[in-house]
Amino acid sequence: MNGKSIRYERDLPLGEPCDVAVCGGGPAGCAAALSASRSGARVVLLESQGQLGGAATSGLVSHWLGGRTRGGDWVVGGLFRELAEAAAAEGFALLPTADAHTLTPHGWIAGLAHGVPFDPFAMARLLDKTLAAAGVDVVLATQAVDALVEDDRISHVVAHNKSGLQAIPASAVVDATGDADLAHRTGCPVLAGREEDGLMAPASLEFHVCGVDQDALAEYIAENKEPRFRALIADLRERGQWPFPYDIFISVQLQEKGTMMINTTRLVDVNGTEGRSVSDGLVRGREEVAELFAVMRRHIPGFAGAHLKAVAPMLGVRESRRIEAQAHLTVEDVRQGRDWPDTIGYSAYGWDMPDPKRPSHQPFHGKGHEKPPFTAIPFGVMVPRGVDNIVCPGRAIGVEREVLGPLRVMAPCMAMGEAAGMAAAVVAGGGRFAELDAARLCDGLRRAGAIVDSQALPAP
Repeated sequence: MNGKSIRYERDLPLGEPCDVAVCGGGPAGCAAALSASRSGARVVLLESQGQLGGAATSGLVSHWLGGRTRGGDWVVGGLFRELAEAAAAEGFALLPTADAHTLTPHGWIAGLAHGVPFDPFAMARLLDKTLAAAGVDVVLATQAVDALVEDDRISHVVAHNKSGLQAIPASAVVDATGDADLAHRTGCPVLAGREEDGLMAPASLEFHVCGVDQDALAEYIAENKEPRFRALIADLRERGQWPFPYDIFISVQLQEKGTMMINTTRLVDVNGTEGRSVSDGLVRGREEVAELFAVMRRHIPGFAGAHLKAVAPMLGVRESRRIEAQAHLTVEDVRQGRDWPDTIGYSAYGWDMPDPKRPSHQPFHGKGHEKPPFTAIPFGVMVPRGVDNIVCPGRAIGVEREVLGPLRVMAPCMAMGEAAGMAAAVVAGGGRFAELDAARLCDGLRRAGAIVDSQALPAP
């Protein structure tokens, strides 16, 4: 002991060996596990929550964004399209469309018409069934807490659940934690937050409401041209009725009229990589949800008779660690619409990284920050430096901070996960992610229905 730490040693029981260990069962992790298993690998998927789906289900961000155009054309294919269409066919998800000027209840502003809203419980069940059918060994309520490294390769993933600690032999690892937890703990270099001060985008605690009078809500929005209620909120703040640090109200209709996701809370000064900060954010978030819902019922048209349906048990974190990767995607790359020899997917989403201290301010909105409608994702941004057999799909990728805006949402994360899983099935046989044959990987993704070529993209 040295006053700040204590050495802890014990022998760990060995779990069943696998070819690919996927750590995290959110959109990127589920796609990675499916892709690796369909590529012939033995896959174990470790998910800390009690259900699959991550932020989409446990976080109640039940709206897959970034994979379709306003007109309903697919920008992300492969597993994202397969799961979205399966959910729509079962009746618990929608595939809405709108033109460039139409307000839509699925986020109200026209640019959000391309999302896929759904019921989170039904989505978790669909993921259960789909991964089981693919032969993935899913272990819920289990967290990957560490890994053992030998000769620059992870040999075992250390997991913890009610059975205690165990070491799972793995030939390749997909770190789909969103926070680069395994990459960081095995010594891969990472960055976090803004370059100047390390501050991160605000977190949110999502909640769902039912019994909304959407006709009244839509009528107010149309008459006042106020999809985000800025004028009403400014008036409420002036009268001391709006105590929150944000200036906009965001509601999203889910799979049925009258049921809405409220994506309004913005919790500043939350660090998603620090346990105490996450805990405090959850407590603060629940208090804010109660206060906000009371204000909604009093002042937001259509919500007077609404009922609180669910509050997320999981904090929605927009930003935490980013790996130092084999490739680095910059703002200028995105602005120029640069494509890559190892492009494994695209995003149809725009800039969306709220200011850490001013949660309704988007620094990259407005003149001078225009970008093409689609952003290409190179495989290399998922490959961390330092360890040969780990890959990090999702919002922990190696990009300039503002580039997380178009890439951190769920459809592009699923595109990254699908590519990561297919690559992991190869690396499990030996080799390094950094030396993977990109042309062969892209061929495999094409055969799986993924969109990896700019000429295959729809008209914007």
